[in-house]
Amino acid sequence: MKSRVWNSFKIACSMYSKIPVPPADWTKENKAYVMCFFPWVGAVIGALTYAVYSLKEWMHQAGFGFPDFFFTALLVLIPVWVTGGIHLDGYLDTQDALHSYQSRERKLEILKDPHTGAFAVIAGICYFVLDLGIYSGLTAESVRVIAAGFVLSRALSGLSVVCFPQARKKGMAADFSDGAKKKGSRLVLILYVILAAGVMIFAGGVPGVAAVLAAGGVFLYYARMTRRIFGGMTGDLAGYFLQLCEIWMAAAAVTADILWKGAGW
Repeated sequence: MKSRVWNSFKIACSMYSKIPVPPADWTKENKAYVMCFFPWVGAVIGALTYAVYSLKEWMHQAGFGFPDFFFTALLVLIPVWVTGGIHLDGYLDTQDALHSYQSRERKLEILKDPHTGAFAVIAGICYFVLDLGIYSGLTAESVRVIAAGFVLSRALSGLSVVCFPQARKKGMAADFSDGAKKKGSRLVLILYVILAAGVMIFAGGVPGVAAVLAAGGVFLYYARMTRRIFGGMTGDLAGYFLQLCEIWMAAAAVTADILWKGAGW
């Protein structure tokens, strides 16, 4: 049992991040608890995000002249550096599939296509430009919300892997779903959702509430979209959801923070 859990941890880190870990034995049994450790990658991203923001504030107070845009760019890129862009790849593939307006079968083929289409490029550029704009408005309150949000987005994404129907019998998501101890994984992931949402609300107040509501709204859209358009979820669609969830949470937190303070409350 201990070996299985340890291997699940190593597989989660190897698959969903660039965090160096010892080699894992990628058997079906050892994938049983991978989704339970998926949110831990979000905790690393959140910790780095909060640390970089705190460093920016300290350097400004100390009189160092680094421009805000430099730190904003660092904050936007932290998730890409930690994950290696695996979820961003799914987001871009899904944009190509959604904008193809082809049959369900053809859309699923596009998700597997290694080539990058025009819509993926456009969507990627728009995503990072919007993310830069959102992160330029970070405050001490909203950055705490966003940091915890990296755990929430992965807990929800992991829940979809062990709860949603699979669009394909083969693939990364189907592989992890088949190997998962679903009952235990669901319970752990639900606890992560409750814990992360609680931290966001406690640490951020109104911006935290706004971000949690945004995450819930995106998750409902994702659940409906995967069934209606693709006939189930895939690994690429899980990545698409994660990226969409994180940018909506960030936008909601920053917007709510600005409006709340602007109203003088």
